[in-house]
Amino acid sequence: MGNRVTLLIMLLVLCHGVAMTMALWGMETEDIENDSHSKPKKMFLLQNSKRLVKTDAGEMSVLKSYGGRVSERQLHVGFITMEPSSLFVPQYLDSTLILFVRSGEAKVGFIYNDKLAERELKNGDVYQIPAGSTFYLSNIGDGQTLHIICSIDPSESLGVGIFQSFYIGGGANPVSVLSGFHPHILEAAFNVSGVELGRFFTRRHDGPIVHVGDSHAKASSLWTKFLQLKEDEKLHHMKKMMQDQDEEEENDDGEVKQKTSWSWRKLLKTVLGHELPKKKTDLYSHHSPHSCNLYDRKPDYKNSYGSSVTVDGSDYSPLKSSGVGIYHVNLKAGSMMTPHVNPRATEYGVVVKGSGRIQILFPNGSNAMDTEIKEGDVFFVPRYFPFCQIASSNEPLDFFGFTTSSKKNKSQFLVGASSLMKTMMGPELAASFGVSEDRLENILNAQHEAVILPTPWTKHEQQSYDNKVDFEMPPKVETIMT
Repeated sequence: MGNRVTLLIMLLVLCHGVAMTMALWGMETEDIENDSHSKPKKMFLLQNSKRLVKTDAGEMSVLKSYGGRVSERQLHVGFITMEPSSLFVPQYLDSTLILFVRSGEAKVGFIYNDKLAERELKNGDVYQIPAGSTFYLSNIGDGQTLHIICSIDPSESLGVGIFQSFYIGGGANPVSVLSGFHPHILEAAFNVSGVELGRFFTRRHDGPIVHVGDSHAKASSLWTKFLQLKEDEKLHHMKKMMQDQDEEEENDDGEVKQKTSWSWRKLLKTVLGHELPKKKTDLYSHHSPHSCNLYDRKPDYKNSYGSSVTVDGSDYSPLKSSGVGIYHVNLKAGSMMTPHVNPRATEYGVVVKGSGRIQILFPNGSNAMDTEIKEGDVFFVPRYFPFCQIASSNEPLDFFGFTTSSKKNKSQFLVGASSLMKTMMGPELAASFGVSEDRLENILNAQHEAVILPTPWTKHEQQSYDNKVDFEMPPKVETIMT
């Protein structure tokens, strides 16, 4: 009798667990659909774009990822556009930033191990800015607009908004993070009069992205002089740069007075809490992070139908600290990446060129999303969810993205010559499908290509694709999990 009661209790607990699991999946799906304000077929497309910065010199917008149980870790996807000869003024963020130069040339400088590290980035380069590191970004391309795609990791953020920028330089717009301190504190910290500090903290009013250089009427002379310094002079001559900005002005009595000079050295010492180096040999850390170029790397996989490359922490060491991986896939027209699953990470993708389709399945095999994608679209695929991408018949599909793990995220391909089904081929797998081993072997050996495959039905209209299935599918499953 006791054993029967115990068995009944265990059965009730199991039923409760299954019900709770189904409810959680249902709630998550509902949350995603409500957040996206779109039809369910687009539930894994990020569409809630928010513009955070907009000036004459450039802009930054961010697509916020969905939180919750399906996407076990959030990564927001940002887009930065900067006009020629422009600067994103020094700041630090509460989130780690990984930059990918989609087009153009950039220079990024940030404080690394108490020193200024600068790197020039070109098309295809990847670079990481850790959370809390003061940095600036400038467009150094000759007459080129700079386009950057970035991942924003909010795991270290304050949880207020998408992320928080703390601007070091600024005035009325952007507001410097220092300007909120009590005047007496600032006077003591800078050893400068309150009147002079008042002038200083109200001069900047063009926004976070500003024009620099002599060719633009609205160019900031302050930041222009800063960027024109040679790389080995930037820190050493910060004080001189500020002195060069001194202006003579006339007071109410008609007398000319000299503005009190003060230094960038004092400013950065106040913010960073240490004295800046003065010698050329001290200016740069020999161990400061290098950049990594996706386009220069040998593809992890390549055949006649496309290629793919991944970069993880073992390939680019800065990724280890952020726990983020990077990938790039190019599918030639009419080809597809065979159905696969990421066992280690959620994947975020940005279509950088071309068009195609993406299909994602729920764990029970029902369709989660099957939709067209085009340049500029951003999608995400939760960890463990099967999916595939397909290029249009008349143009390639080129997409770049981030994964939520810096460890090797080796995708498990479900179909193809190197698939896990091929590896597991045997009596057990045949029994699971209810077919003979010979039948199973004939089916799995029919495909000679692996990873990226040709798709003859993409040569026709989408209707042909929809009608291609010539076998009877199981009844549609309405629940998310069974």
